[in-house]
Amino acid sequence: MALTGSDASSSRAVSPRAASGRWRTLLRPPTRPPSSLAPREQAAAEPLIAAFRAAEPGASAADLTELRRAYTVAERMHRGQLRRSGAPYVTHPLAVAMILAQLGVDRACLVAALLHDTVEDTPYTLGEVRADFGDEVALIVDGVTKLDGERWSKEQAEAETFRKMVLAAAADLRVLVVKLADRLHNLRTLGFQPPHKRERIARATLELLVPFAERLGIHALERDMDDLAFAALDPGAHAATEHAVRRELAGAGPVLGPAAALLRAALAGHRVRAEVRIRPRHLHSVHRSREGNLRGLRPSDVTRMLVLVEGPPEDCYIALGAVHSALHPVAGRVKDHIAMPRFNLYRSLHTVVIGPEGDFLDVIVRTREMHEVAEHGIVAHARQARRGGTAEAVAERLDLVWLARLLAWQSGAPSAEFLEGLRSDLAGGNIACFTPRGMTVSLPRRATALDYAYALGPELGARSIGALINGRLAPLSAEIRVGNVVEILTDPEAAPSPDWLGFVRTPQARVHIQRHLDGPHGGGPSVRNADQDTGWQSSGP
Repeated sequence: MALTGSDASSSRAVSPRAASGRWRTLLRPPTRPPSSLAPREQAAAEPLIAAFRAAEPGASAADLTELRRAYTVAERMHRGQLRRSGAPYVTHPLAVAMILAQLGVDRACLVAALLHDTVEDTPYTLGEVRADFGDEVALIVDGVTKLDGERWSKEQAEAETFRKMVLAAAADLRVLVVKLADRLHNLRTLGFQPPHKRERIARATLELLVPFAERLGIHALERDMDDLAFAALDPGAHAATEHAVRRELAGAGPVLGPAAALLRAALAGHRVRAEVRIRPRHLHSVHRSREGNLRGLRPSDVTRMLVLVEGPPEDCYIALGAVHSALHPVAGRVKDHIAMPRFNLYRSLHTVVIGPEGDFLDVIVRTREMHEVAEHGIVAHARQARRGGTAEAVAERLDLVWLARLLAWQSGAPSAEFLEGLRSDLAGGNIACFTPRGMTVSLPRRATALDYAYALGPELGARSIGALINGRLAPLSAEIRVGNVVEILTDPEAAPSPDWLGFVRTPQARVHIQRHLDGPHGGGPSVRNADQDTGWQSSGP
């Protein structure tokens, strides 16, 4: 399974990686290519410059010069290399950078995007990247550079490359952001690949990269990758879904128009300045929600109503009251992701109402700032911080528990086990439960109290003896349900048992238990108590 680099659609005239010694030296162009290009070549970078300036109105002349210089290096280093489509290879890093510019990333991230394949596919070295563009850019380029497959088997190289990327992302999340844009462009040109490669790349996208996009809250990339991978894996179902959705959207006016009019009138009556939009759902989402059955599809099945509030977050609650005054709410279907944001920065109010025609309608209420974050996730937060707005530091606003979990168990896992565990961990955030202090913990379905304990920390898991689920005593093997409040009971003398491997579900729990059983262990660090900042509580026997 190819997972990294420019594996999706490239065909190169020269493979400098295969060259060595003096031949590699002979292949290398001058270390620092001149910053000027022919007018036609230089013009190719101008749409990127324009997109960057639109997202960063305060960009300096030095920033623009740096972007042009990075494009010059990429163009000269990739000269003579072609995509499978026959296009010059430099069109790929330029397209990746354009995707990121439209998200609003910073200058260093765009420079890294332009150079992201140079170290892997040309004689340009990481040391030269660092000398020419600095440590920040070099870190990102290194993070997305595929490891040399000559050291491992193909499967091991792919797993180790992903392990390297996860470790690099812990230092700079822009590594993952560049990788996601790289894969999105490769998916857009996937038709030039043979069928077996299309399937392999699309499956890897759904298993690993779409979940990474969801974790970072970058739903704009997540939706596009999801639909493109769906089209590659099941073109018949994709075409049928697209046809059905188009048909329903064409007839949506009589169903959704009156509901939208009622909402606008109610919002005006409550003196809330807001815009009401009809938002189509993406195709793979419709396919999954209907389990492939498109019979009886209605406009309400393929759309959501979006209320964008102009005022502060508090006005969202007034807007929600207006929605419920205009259209009858469905009991138990209100979700408050403003008071309790999702782990990936997402904040909105969700409700389900009954429209004038008797349809159930999904309505989402959020401010425009929340909408920017809902679309672009961590990138939007970083942009807000650069603009000097009210946003706190990005690291303080992003819940990185999922990344910390990956780092906690991955280091000792063999390549195959790591890759399988990574798939499981990324696919597993389907159940939200809570600590006694209200912290949300995401777990895979059928996860147990012991999985929950290890999700909070390996020391806590190792000392676990039982749990309180919604205040009731439960064994460590008890399955966690959505919304459960879980408290772990511990004993400083407790230790992992071989029996635990029979009921844990998460890879991090399994790795830590096996690690303990395989080697000598002392008493280990003491478990923190409820007064510390982990959000969980523990007690003795």
